[in-house]
Amino acid sequence: MTQAQDQASLTISGKRVVISGWLPRMARLRSEYFESVDDPETFLTVLKTAGAKADVFTFVGNVPGKDLAGPYPVGWDYKSVLEIANYEHWWKSRINDKTRNMIRKAAKKGVSIELTEFDQTLVKGIKEIYDESPLRQGRPFPHYGKDLETVERENATFKDRSDFIAARLDGELIGFAKLVHANGYSVLMQIIAKNLHRDKAPTNALLAKAVEICAQRRVPYLMYGKWGQRGLGEFKKHHGFECMQIRRYFVPLNFRGRLALAANLHQSFVTAGRRMIPDALTEFLVDLRSRFYSRWYGTVRR
Repeated sequence: MTQAQDQASLTISGKRVVISGWLPRMARLRSEYFESVDDPETFLTVLKTAGAKADVFTFVGNVPGKDLAGPYPVGWDYKSVLEIANYEHWWKSRINDKTRNMIRKAAKKGVSIELTEFDQTLVKGIKEIYDESPLRQGRPFPHYGKDLETVERENATFKDRSDFIAARLDGELIGFAKLVHANGYSVLMQIIAKNLHRDKAPTNALLAKAVEICAQRRVPYLMYGKWGQRGLGEFKKHHGFECMQIRRYFVPLNFRGRLALAANLHQSFVTAGRRMIPDALTEFLVDLRSRFYSRWYGTVRR
């Protein structure tokens, strides 16, 4: 293995490890779920000798989660995962009539869904989608206003094992999805469409195409981000996604790391706090945040 290091990250065998936090300092693969630690013992040996300023290394198991050999402390990630037998089974048994009608609606409205090359035309179309609004789902959209070079670089990751799916209306790109294929599963890295054409259901059709591609490749699992509730969570559930627990392993790299694990300091304070907040209060706070950002951005854009 080879390694290169800067202050907050290092690269081992081409995989970037990022370091964050304070107590403990946590190291992890920057692109978790898109690449994996295939040989944990060897990887950890190199990591410990690479001079990384980290106390604990955390990595995720397989999808679906399987036990790994070794005395690693275990936590859990909660992901939205669709188990795929075949496309027909998904279409007939995993989604309801309303969702099927939404997928059909895109075609009826003239939206074409097809695989596309990753080229400058696609990149420019993606940037137009990004720049449609500074807000998405009631909060600032991180891709808004990025320059063309950044949009191209960020979407070119894992290009050799990705499918790019385009939703077009009269030649205009109104939505796209990036589907990355990993070891035994695929991941929807991104799926997005213009709000202007929401009435044509392009995201429903894009997701259906992603399922079709996975079925053709005989990929048994499609992952689509974290499990959650509200708008996006309901969208996932309507398309057959369920909550899957994925094992997350924590390995101390030094004495400070061993103390942190013993004291459970590696557990996310934010995640633990959210579990304690009643659903009704969560709904109120999210709605309050949405109203704040809508008024703020409405003011600054005048």
